[in-house]
Formats: sequence, C-alpha cells, structure tokens
Amino acid sequence: MSEAPVPILMYHSVATDPNDATRELSVTPDAFARQMALIAESGRTPVDTATLAAAWRSGRPLPERPVLITFDDGYEGVHRHALPALAKHGFAATLFVTTGWLRGAHDTGGGLDTMLDWDQALELSAAGVEIGGHSHTHPQLDLLGDDRLRSELILCREIVADRLGAVPASFAYPYGYSSRRVRQAVRETGYAQALAVGNALARRRQGPYALRRVTVRRGTGIAEFERLVEGRAIARTFARDRTLTKGYAVLRRTRQAGRRAAGATSRR
Repeated sequence: MSEAPVPILMYHSVATDPNDATRELSVTPDAFARQMALIAESGRTPVDTATLAAAWRSGRPLPERPVLITFDDGYEGVHRHALPALAKHGFAATLFVTTGWLRGAHDTGGGLDTMLDWDQALELSAAGVEIGGHSHTHPQLDLLGDDRLRSELILCREIVADRLGAVPASFAYPYGYSSRRVRQAVRETGYAQALAVGNALARRRQGPYALRRVTVRRGTGIAEFERLVEGRAIARTFARDRTLTKGYAVLRRTRQAGRRAAGATSRR
C-alpha cells in the first residue's frame, strides 16, 4: 500500500466580487480556472474524499499522484464558476455543505454570502461531485453539548440524504477543528471519514477522521499554488497560520474549562 502523502486542497467561495465575510477565503473564477489547468498539466489525478479514504482503508491502489479538490460551506459560485472548470478537465471533487445555509426549506439565514440552492446542489451531485456534510448551522462543534452535537451531525446527514437521494459518507469539521469527542460522534452518526484543516499534507497514519488539508485563498498566487499541489514548503507557507492556530487552541481549552467549571457550579 502506498503511504505517500496526498495534497487535499480546501476552497470556500469562488466569486468575482465576494463580500467582506468571505473575501479572504475566496478565489476568483479566473484564478480557479488557472489552478485547475495547472493540476491538469502536472499529471495529477483528482479523486474525491470517499475514494481516498476507502483506498487507505482497504489497501486498494490510488491513481498515480492523486490530489483532492474540496469546497466548504456551499457557496453559489461552486456551481456557477467551479463546476465548468472541473468539468472541462473531468476532475472529481467533494463539496461539504452546511445544510442550514443552503437556500430553501431548511435555510436558517446564517449563510455568509450567496449560497447554493438544493437544485444546484443536485446538479453538482449529478455531475459527479461528492456531497459531504459540514454540519447544519456551522457551529464550533467541540463547544457543544453532546445532544446538540449529535443533532448538528444527524440533521445535516438526513437533509442531504433526503434532498439528494444519497447518504453523505464524508464530513468536514466547521472551522477545521475537532476533538476526540467530536470525532467519535462523527463516526457514530454514520460518517465514514472526515477532514480537518491543519495546513499539511494528508497521510494515512492521520486516520480517517483527521485527514489534513491545505487552504487555498484569494492571496494564493499560482507559484504558491503549484508548491501546495507538489507538497513543497508547506510548513513555511503556513507558518503564521500555525502560530495563530496554537494560540486559538489555548483559548478554546480555556473556554472549555470555564464552561465545565460553570456547569459544576450550577449543579451544586
């Protein structure tokens, strides 16, 4: 079995004029098209999340030089702009939808920009894009109680299955972060694999519920994108992100400790 690391690219919005809330994590349609052309020229083969995880579980071979193209949240530009570029090259991809953000009967009003509707999501699925779960309302899952956590996971899974006719097998953690309790809940509610962020290459030893991704954003130039796809200089590219992530992890642990202490006090 190949143990070679695999680059998993994480996109969000693909838009010409995104709003302030999504701008930093957006890419323009022209940039996305150039990036897909570079992947095609590099000889890499895009696979979806379920294919990668199944291969690493079973020992089945992957295509030579695989890469994953993933999208979070469910922005309308994935259908309008990304799908034509993917189709041009025959590329597989995975879209992780926040079901309460998509336009339609389940919309909670939390979407950060123009979101997909369910007809567009169905068209993406019919075009071969794997549709995975990204929770129902995009909360910080590790800060939820057990009941709310399971509700977020199960409701997302049930809505995708109902609207698209296929139960989602893959999940991506909102904000890219998980805990052991969250990973266990994701597994127990029926997802077969899940993606974090981490800004590192995915490796089989990370396990199917903690596969790492690298972030593609508006400031990612084509030379930097080529390095990401080739797995070069990733630690240097995301050095600042890692520093911020460590600080944020300390803050999260402090908040969790405060919540536990408050809960213990209230029970006295």
